[in-house]
Amino acid sequence: MQLRLVTYNIHKGIGGIDRRYRPERIIETLKHYQPDIVLLQEVDDGVPRSRGDRQVDLFSEAMELPYHAYQRNVSLTKGHYGNAILSRFPLSDVHNIDLTIPMKKKRRALFARCHIKGRTLVLINLHLGLAGFERIMQLRKILNNKSFKRLHRITPTIVGGDFNDVWGTLNKHCMRPAGFSPVSKHASTFPAFMPVRQLDNMYYRGQMGFLHSFPGRTQVARQASDHLPLVAEFEFFK
Repeated sequence: MQLRLVTYNIHKGIGGIDRRYRPERIIETLKHYQPDIVLLQEVDDGVPRSRGDRQVDLFSEAMELPYHAYQRNVSLTKGHYGNAILSRFPLSDVHNIDLTIPMKKKRRALFARCHIKGRTLVLINLHLGLAGFERIMQLRKILNNKSFKRLHRITPTIVGGDFNDVWGTLNKHCMRPAGFSPVSKHASTFPAFMPVRQLDNMYYRGQMGFLHSFPGRTQVARQASDHLPLVAEFEFFK
């Protein structure tokens, strides 16, 4: 069967140009691509700037993706924001992997197992730091984490999110040695209105086939966030 995944830094649903909170634009963008699984970053929960919405519930219901998980990464004066997974299929073993580097912003990766017609797909959703050394250290934290080290190399696994990989070095230094391949090397996703950098990506390994990927470039997508969504399709073997 084929699976369509989207990774999307939604910028709390606040437009990259007009700075207005319009979650309906995120919903319209996602509905256009009809994903089976969505990895979201910068998802608000109970924050005044986003009307106090619990966005993981808002988007899960609107997308009719009934299974979802959310992690708090950054606490604010009121509310917090972090990463979320929306899925058409059941999720289990949902937990966090601490990626925080001393003197840097608190960050965590969201780990989950997705159960698809008797098989398991491991998902790791992340939003890495702004400094190059920080990103390498954070990926190594994931690769050395006990949840990841227990995985067999043939287990279908996708690591996706906002890698902030400005110079495109993380594949060579971290992901390729761990047996992963990127879905794209040149799909610019930032800034949304005139993308010149690929900050968002997905890496995959295990018994699954990669078909193709592309950034979402609809007019609404260019307005909805400061990032474009990245869409990837896989052949998930029975």
